[in-house]
Amino acid sequence: MSDPIRKLTEIFSEFPGIGPRQARRFVYFLLTRQDNYFTTLVSLLGELKESTLLCRSCFRFFPAPHNLQTELCPICADSHRNPKLLTVISRDVDLENIEKAHLYQGFYFVLGGSIPILEKIPEGRIRQKELLHIVEERIKKHALEEIILAMNLNPEGENTVDYLEQLLKPLSEKHDVKISTLGRGLSTGTELEYSDTETIKNALKNRA
Repeated sequence: MSDPIRKLTEIFSEFPGIGPRQARRFVYFLLTRQDNYFTTLVSLLGELKESTLLCRSCFRFFPAPHNLQTELCPICADSHRNPKLLTVISRDVDLENIEKAHLYQGFYFVLGGSIPILEKIPEGRIRQKELLHIVEERIKKHALEEIILAMNLNPEGENTVDYLEQLLKPLSEKHDVKISTLGRGLSTGTELEYSDTETIKNALKNRA
């Protein structure tokens, strides 16, 4: 006999930062909702893939109308942004939080993850080939001047920064592109997703 409570709990447990106990709470919460809640939820889940695209430049997901004629997100398609700046982040949500600060006017690249310490296949954790391609393209087309590595200030984030610095070093030295990291303003252990606007502003202003 099928056990939807158990199966849904297992699915929710796969969400970032969600354990089995919290996942089960989600399931029981859903059981208390009215039918129209379920209908809306199922409809939105069905639309999620159909109405969301992956930007071919920064690799973030963005909502797109059916008649969209480009594969670029609104940020990458904005000709008023500074093409000489590129900020590398782990996840889409980090981009959204930086944008809320209304300070940074360059472009982004979403790695799609970070690299745990002692990871044996680091290139399998991030969009390494895509990053190198975008950096080379921006150097040729826009004379890229600076790459900002905006990772979480925790061991995994710092390990990712170390890896990226070595990965980008040949291009950086050959084309005189500065590689910087977020400065003071972020305390140790901080995740960009949970940082307030002023903290992010200070971290960007004091990057080194």
